[in-house]
Amino acid sequence: LHTWLLLQHFTYVGTYNVGMHSHSILADLSAETFLTDFWQKQPICIKSALRDYVSPISPDELAGLSLAAEIESRLVQGNTAQGWTLSHGPFAEHTFADLPADNWTLLVQAVDLWFPEIKSLQDRFDFLPRWRFDDVMVSFATKGGSVGPHFDNYDVFLLQVMGQREWQIGQVCDATTELDLRSGLRLLNDFQCQDVHTLDPGDMLYLPPGVAHWGVALNDCLTFSIGFRTPTLGEMMDDLATDLIADSETFLRDPPLVPSTAPDELPDAYLTQLQEFIAHLARDKQRLGEWYARYMSRPKYPDLVDQTNERRVVRVGDQEYVNGERQKATE
Repeated sequence: LHTWLLLQHFTYVGTYNVGMHSHSILADLSAETFLTDFWQKQPICIKSALRDYVSPISPDELAGLSLAAEIESRLVQGNTAQGWTLSHGPFAEHTFADLPADNWTLLVQAVDLWFPEIKSLQDRFDFLPRWRFDDVMVSFATKGGSVGPHFDNYDVFLLQVMGQREWQIGQVCDATTELDLRSGLRLLNDFQCQDVHTLDPGDMLYLPPGVAHWGVALNDCLTFSIGFRTPTLGEMMDDLATDLIADSETFLRDPPLVPSTAPDELPDAYLTQLQEFIAHLARDKQRLGEWYARYMSRPKYPDLVDQTNERRVVRVGDQEYVNGERQKATE
């Protein structure tokens, strides 16, 4: 990956070793209180969550990552008055040279896979299951830069690293919420602001799934979005069905039949038999646990493991699963 100087006036000031300090990412809030009162319940703004934190990545290095085909990146331009434009990487160097001074945002996924110093931020969230962690998306925005009013279906911690960003917090949304999809972004048609927070460097905002939010850069800024895996029930059931198909030796057998059974009718006895099979599977915690561990430990980018050294671990009983494969747990 080559690096291109995105902002000539920005000077990269070095790497911050998170292991050198022991203060909690939750500041004065205890992990127990956070998990009981806020996790997947309500937003919270934590001031000075990482005081004096210095970004391990500079805006020009972030732009360099976006030039690589193997790394997911997006560029969002505009605002509600001008309209929105969404572009997907990989980008070329001239893309950034041609941008206006304000009102744009560069977003790069899974930067933690390429910067070990950013990956080490996971250690600050040791009050949550590590296998729930998804990635750290890093965004750079110029003044007025935004991705518009939207909501996510996963838990996210928004850590302000450089500059300032104003966050408006809105209503709770779900699958019935009306969206404007014309730009390729999932923008809310009706954003109802209920709270406002201005984040300075080191401040952090936690948002549960479904909470509408709208961030706007007040000046050139870097924001780390620490997201957590939240697969849909449909995705999990599809994968579980595939897992069952792979090694199932259970075949359909008819329940007791009678001559009067209508040729095209589905008798309740068949449905009862199916219910019993599903109930038996649901009671088999060992099998479900093994499947779930394989599922949740799969790497985000399997084809890039040799480059990123991505390693996801889930333990179930005496078994350890690494990147979707079962291994003997270490003693």
